[in-house]
Amino acid sequence: MNPIVHRELVGLLRSPKAVAAQVCLALGCALLVLLRWPTEGVSDLSGARSLQVLRVFGYGLLAGILFLVPAFPATSLVREKIQGTLALLLNSPLSAVSIYLGKLAGVLGFTALLLAMTLPAAAACYVLGGSSVSGGIGLLYAVLAMAALQLATLGLWVSSRSNSTDGALRGTYALVLAVCVVPLVPHWLMEGDTGTLADLSDWFRCLSPIPAVMEVLGQSGVGTHGLSAGTADTVATRYLILAAAMSLLCAFLTIMRLYHAPLDRARPPGVMTQDRSAGGRIFRRLIFLIDPQRRSGNMSRLVNPVMVKEFRSRRFGRSHWMLRLVAISAILSLGLSYLAAAGALGWGVEAMGGALVLLQAALLILCAPSLAAGLISTEREGGGWQLLRMTPLSPGRIVRGKLMSVAWPLLLLLCATLPGYIVMMTVKPELSGQVQRVVICLVVTAVFAVLVSAAASSLFRSTAAATATSYLVLVGVCIFPLLIWLGREAPFGHRTVKAALSINPVAAALYASDAPGFTTYELLPLNWWVIGSASLALLIVLALRTRQLCRPE
Repeated sequence: MNPIVHRELVGLLRSPKAVAAQVCLALGCALLVLLRWPTEGVSDLSGARSLQVLRVFGYGLLAGILFLVPAFPATSLVREKIQGTLALLLNSPLSAVSIYLGKLAGVLGFTALLLAMTLPAAAACYVLGGSSVSGGIGLLYAVLAMAALQLATLGLWVSSRSNSTDGALRGTYALVLAVCVVPLVPHWLMEGDTGTLADLSDWFRCLSPIPAVMEVLGQSGVGTHGLSAGTADTVATRYLILAAAMSLLCAFLTIMRLYHAPLDRARPPGVMTQDRSAGGRIFRRLIFLIDPQRRSGNMSRLVNPVMVKEFRSRRFGRSHWMLRLVAISAILSLGLSYLAAAGALGWGVEAMGGALVLLQAALLILCAPSLAAGLISTEREGGGWQLLRMTPLSPGRIVRGKLMSVAWPLLLLLCATLPGYIVMMTVKPELSGQVQRVVICLVVTAVFAVLVSAAASSLFRSTAAATATSYLVLVGVCIFPLLIWLGREAPFGHRTVKAALSINPVAAALYASDAPGFTTYELLPLNWWVIGSASLALLIVLALRTRQLCRPE
């Protein structure tokens, strides 16, 4: 047996977090089935209600795989590199292929154990008649297993090229979002068209596990504007083929990295500006309109020095990276404006507004923890917190400077959607009040995400642990209530769904945009009070924890 498999899997199963994940998943699936188990000898012969349970069950498993599985492989190799044990592994009798397969088998073994914990609930759905979906429960588990393999190989590839655990987590989750969402966009825009591009977009969307799971669960018509989306066997088969090819490619690249790449990555020498081509020189001058070296002068007394320190030391805080972020936001704005105009002309402003809200919420949930989860934990890991404590800065000023350094990049992301909303208001001027409520909900979501990540950063010494905790909390607040919404009317009633959505700022934004399926739930201003109170509590925790950390030891 590969010794790395034993070390990885046993070490993972011994952690309290792994035990808690297994117990919570088993209890959640059992409770979900018990809610719809027939009583008094009455059963649903049609299987409609059990099918609703199976759909919520399947989407919940997909969400768990998308957000839990990548965290383990993303930190596997980079953690070995930081601790200095990767050199020992590469100099051991084990080959690079054996090392990689051991790491991959450890992650997949834990994932298989999690899926096995859900088999009793899946068997209950089968007995109740929920397996009437196309392909059955077996095809659902096959798609979920392939999704776990796809994300695990992707996480290991990112981990092999990263130099820090928090950077590996950011890169992995960004690629997970890209793999799951980006392939859906071309098919959504070209749906109903014929030709080579339409066929390619139909194949390209099968790279994401979302269409395959939706087809298996019998919801192919959701988001298709009334058009046929094909059969489940076709989409699932295409996904299994493309995901397997992508997994092999990521595995090959990672193994080659272990074979040939040195442990310490050499800094690239760079190319002088005068040695570049004319187009390269023009592009470089546009990118470096603001030279980072110009900030070496004295700071104003009115400027928070902690904020300036974060901007100068953090990669995305430097001027040229900020300009690149502005450029990306501008490109995103143009794309959203086109989508908004197309939606207003063909698909309806309400559906397009919901798509804009989902896209912006996904960006906020992805970017906020990556920026704020390392505000304090990174200082404690690198020893900079000791130097920061010796300065005459008060804990309140430190907290304000840290939070302000995160607020500016997120403000750019929020501004990226404004052109789309402006187009919507131009088409229908009566939407101005609705757009204002949507923007308020997005701002509330951003504030809540930043405070959750900052509070986790103050409670954990490890940046990786703080980042993972932030993502888990945001997923539990912003994604899990949507799974309950999917089971509205069966198995969950209107009151239960409303109570679950009242704590979800993303659901409040969808309600404010009159997205289909959310207009029947009165979520505002209750959601603002709930999220505002939670944000205030998190801010108090952050302030108290920062004051505690600033005390002499």
